[in-house]
Amino acid sequence: MMIFPAIDIKDGKVVRLARGKFDQVTEYDLDPPAVVRRWRDLGAQWLHVVDLDGALNGRIINWDTIEAILESVSIPIQIGGGIRFAEDISRLMCMGARRVILGTKAIIDPDFLKQMIKVWGDQIAVSVDAANGRVTKLGWTETTDIKAVDFAKNMQDLGLKCLIFTDIARDGMLTGPNLESLEEILDAVDIPVISSGGISNIDDLKHLKAFESKGLAGVIIGKALYEGTLDLKDALAL
Repeated sequence: MMIFPAIDIKDGKVVRLARGKFDQVTEYDLDPPAVVRRWRDLGAQWLHVVDLDGALNGRIINWDTIEAILESVSIPIQIGGGIRFAEDISRLMCMGARRVILGTKAIIDPDFLKQMIKVWGDQIAVSVDAANGRVTKLGWTETTDIKAVDFAKNMQDLGLKCLIFTDIARDGMLTGPNLESLEEILDAVDIPVISSGGISNIDDLKHLKAFESKGLAGVIIGKALYEGTLDLKDALAL
């Protein structure tokens, strides 16, 4: 089970949102590359970067910050947030991204997703961001009628090889992951799933580790690392 420290970028700064709400922002650092190097130095083997401005605006905004992050370390980085165009995916890959995460685009244009999977294979992931079991889009501002489980199945049918599941209600709240919803997703698909949202301490990770046999491939951790309720070295050791 891979640990992914999260670096969420807004206005060029490292921040965390509460429940995906842009009016509930906590700023942590003005130098994202320094944060990336800190997690690398503590032993992180992958990083998870999201352009929050991009997610809200439907296009990548923080290009310079993303480029600086990718240039600052050599460990693999997956990037999401407002990625809607093939040329942007190509640009990110050329800049050094190891995996690109689609969200809204995969919902509204599954044919585009199929095309990108043909080109990039398992370097394409899709984020299933759910509120009350329903998929959200447009920077988590709109909830669809699509059930998260059904959407996950559809993504697998399209050839996707990596899925990221986030319970929006838990994200940034340090209240623990939604294990029931995660298990439903894991039972519905046979592809690797990365969990995100709600992780607050080492016990949460112990509970999640029990799902490795069901296909849980990784865990994204954000606020717990920045608030100090979970130590990255302890997480990696587990």
